[in-house]
Amino acid sequence: MVNSCPRGPVQPQHYNGPVTFAPRDRPAYFDHNATSPPDPRVVEAMVPWLGRAANASAVHAWGQAARDAVERARAEVAELLATEPAQVVLTGSATEANNTVLASCGRLAGHEGRIVVSAVEHPSVLRPAERLAADGMELVTAPCDGAGRVAAEALLAAAGTGTRLVALMLANNEVGTLQPVGRVAEVCRERGVPVLCDAVQAVGRLPVSPAALGVDYLTVSAHKLGGPQGVGALWIRRGAPLEPLLLGGRQERRRRAGTEPVAAVVGFGVAAALARTEGVARRSRCEALRSRLEAGVERLGGRVHAATAPRLPNTTHLAFPGVVAADLLIRLDLAGFAVSNGSACAAGATAPSHVLAAMGLEPREAAGSIRVSLGPGNDETEVDALLAALGRESAALGVRPAVEEVR
Repeated sequence: MVNSCPRGPVQPQHYNGPVTFAPRDRPAYFDHNATSPPDPRVVEAMVPWLGRAANASAVHAWGQAARDAVERARAEVAELLATEPAQVVLTGSATEANNTVLASCGRLAGHEGRIVVSAVEHPSVLRPAERLAADGMELVTAPCDGAGRVAAEALLAAAGTGTRLVALMLANNEVGTLQPVGRVAEVCRERGVPVLCDAVQAVGRLPVSPAALGVDYLTVSAHKLGGPQGVGALWIRRGAPLEPLLLGGRQERRRRAGTEPVAAVVGFGVAAALARTEGVARRSRCEALRSRLEAGVERLGGRVHAATAPRLPNTTHLAFPGVVAADLLIRLDLAGFAVSNGSACAAGATAPSHVLAAMGLEPREAAGSIRVSLGPGNDETEVDALLAALGRESAALGVRPAVEEVR
């Protein structure tokens, strides 16, 4: 991985403006599905590129060094996805990548025909799909079961004649449930229907190959796998049509205009390389920590959603009967624990999560549910401390443990 630039590393500049950090040197962070803290090795690789004149489209030495760094990083992302670098388009985010595919579908279809999405998709898929519906396309939403899993046959039944695109995420960002993308893509390929797969939560946590899945488009975000915010990727199957969302320069083979953010792209490449080489160990560790956490939650009288479904190894979604999630989150935050009540993109919303509603949870239980998402930095001590805090704070809110301590 290239982690240097012409004339040596840049000396850090001092900034005296207001900067606010978490109130503790090492808060217990359990919100990795919202964003995973960048690995120190990622930050180290990025630093030399910050503050340098590094436009990867320039022909001089500085520009060519930047181009080399971008292409090496692209190759790392491609290797993580078991694909070719030419199929990887760098974007500003996975949200942009999802929007690109949906907007392209609308233009190519002349805003006619049908789009089929699952009920548990991320808002960056649902909102652009709704815009296409407002422009005249038919939008069909496939339901899920009580564990948040979409039945392949139900989705395929909706993807009949006239379907222009099917969107099915690989792993849900709230409850972690894995979806039958391979089965759906197999049938859609036979029907000539392209498939978009939002793989943001799965990449880096599970082995993911878009070619093996059989999809046409797959989206990735760097900051979910220990990379920087502000960069993502769109994988495109060879021959799959795409009208660019952003127009301007010739970057990304005319598929996405805009100067590449070299430092962020370099960080993305390092994060991808680390996810590839350390993925098995990370997955095993997260699974063990999740099992420890969920066993403790059940002893405290909590309920784990989708516990029997295939899930991401790092994600658990739980509720304590009678507890309002907002109250519990505030208490946990004050105690030094960062958890969430679902998608970070819906933070501040008062309505229950669309995912939990699609799963059929009663509004009261949905309003009392929280998500804990683990990452490489978590350990047994932090999990045990979180369980102690959950027991203490839920008890303060009126919950009795399911298993009383023997005295």
